[in-house]
Amino acid sequence: MDVKRSRSPRAPAGGDDDKRRGSGVRPEMVLVGFLLTLPLLFLVFGGRWGSGSFPSSSSSSTSPTPVARHVAAGERGATPQSQKPVPVTAKNVSAPTASSPSPDKLLGGLLSAAFDESTCQSRYKSNLYRKPSPFPLSPYLAKKLRKYESYHKKCGPGTKRYRRAIKQLKSGHNADDSQCKYVVWFPCNGLGNRMLTIASTFLYALLTDRVLLTHVAAEQEGLFCEPFPGSSWVLPGDFPENNPHKLHIGAPESYANMLKSGAIRSDVDPNSVPASSLPPYVYLHVEQFQLKLSDNVFCDEDQALLAKFNWMILKSDSYFAPALFLTPVFEKELAKMFPQKEAVFHHLGRYLFHPTNRVWGIIRRYYEAYLARVDEKIGFQIRIFPEKPIKFENMYDQLMRCVREQRLLPELGTAEPAANATSAKVKAVLIASLYSGYYEKIRGMYYESPTKNGEIVAVFQPSHEEQQQYTSNEHNQKALAEIYLLSYCDKIAMSAWSTFGYVAYSFAGVKPWILLRPDWNKEVSEVACVRSASVEPCLHSPPLLGCRAKRDVDAAAVKPYVRHCEDVGFGLKLFDS
Repeated sequence: MDVKRSRSPRAPAGGDDDKRRGSGVRPEMVLVGFLLTLPLLFLVFGGRWGSGSFPSSSSSSTSPTPVARHVAAGERGATPQSQKPVPVTAKNVSAPTASSPSPDKLLGGLLSAAFDESTCQSRYKSNLYRKPSPFPLSPYLAKKLRKYESYHKKCGPGTKRYRRAIKQLKSGHNADDSQCKYVVWFPCNGLGNRMLTIASTFLYALLTDRVLLTHVAAEQEGLFCEPFPGSSWVLPGDFPENNPHKLHIGAPESYANMLKSGAIRSDVDPNSVPASSLPPYVYLHVEQFQLKLSDNVFCDEDQALLAKFNWMILKSDSYFAPALFLTPVFEKELAKMFPQKEAVFHHLGRYLFHPTNRVWGIIRRYYEAYLARVDEKIGFQIRIFPEKPIKFENMYDQLMRCVREQRLLPELGTAEPAANATSAKVKAVLIASLYSGYYEKIRGMYYESPTKNGEIVAVFQPSHEEQQQYTSNEHNQKALAEIYLLSYCDKIAMSAWSTFGYVAYSFAGVKPWILLRPDWNKEVSEVACVRSASVEPCLHSPPLLGCRAKRDVDAAAVKPYVRHCEDVGFGLKLFDS
């Protein structure tokens, strides 16, 4: 599209006005005609004018005047305040060619109805922005979630049972009879990692009848609503073991180190071990170390002993849910909960993670302004990792090779198509990256040249922070908003190894194209991208399957629902054959 065709709707200059009077056209007729076309212009371009980026907390509240030419490229800047928000309905948030979102705000029974909708608007509204889930919910999982919610309400912070359990924890030893057991999650690394590990820990809690409590650091405050009705999953500040610095691979309280020191023994029948003889809590350090999970606890013998502990503290940077599927004692229960294996994070993530009203406001306003009325949304998520830096030119060329090979974007043409703005297909490209260069290049490509078949391509990038800021709350708010916006896309291409991308495409239920890393001794990947076989995230560091034998068995060779990840050759992911 030649962007020069789109003009700003402003009054004509004096010379043009003189020519119109000379041709017999009266000024008042021009004004009336212009006013009559304003509603049509808003319908065609509404929500896509402006600059397409999140406003900074330090930026002025005054926004630039919307200009129609920005539709072709979606320049960055503050969202125009002059645009009146459009009410969110299933009709106006979906692409015209897409099937309407499901009106079932509870997602087929995944969500509880026992919440005040106004306290967390995203819980029941975010589904309006996506196509219906391709994975039917297991009735057994829905029943399991309702049972857990009741359990959490009885044992959560502020209850008599919780206070009793805290008293036991302070006593310095475990207890034989406990009405409630807990797993306490501590954060590690960035937001994508945290969301994946929380979901994995929650799945573990479901399987082992434990209450999940989460340590919410300052950089994570105000991101998510409470997921469980009538209670909280936030670890109280006065928790006796609330010291993240004690949680490391060498901690004496870790399960692996207690086995080494003889504090606990695995060479005896767990049933013969009194719970009261154990330490007050056990620590699981489920973090990747030398590309393996450091605490190899995914064995039946380990689980029988771990079940004796009333308090468990867990820290992880990995999506270890696939490892639970490799633990024989959990297999039957998991089969009932997830008949479709690749729907694990898709269901659990949409159950647990609901942006607070503040973050949801950012998501909703951006979507309505720039993405709501397009025919197709294509998301590109680009992440460059410090351990394997890739030059910008090489990464951009790889992305463009993927785009051409997979036909993700309209082909450029050499001549202007016939002007017909009302019938042209509009495609929005959403770019999630710390850097602005990809946006600038793609925007420039469609700004300067028309498309072969006359499609309009609008390019948007909400933010470009330049570097990841783990400890910044504002940075994490923007990251969460972009994860959600990316999850509303119809097609997604993402960088290999990116947990940010994993979360987004799993929310969407969309199999992405993965931009592969070059080999360690090369600067360019020979293969631009491959399509993922599953919507499940990848476990980068699988555990030893041999357990006590300490043999490294390839789970992908023996489990029909596990295969190696496309982007991490030694990693594992769940899939449905």
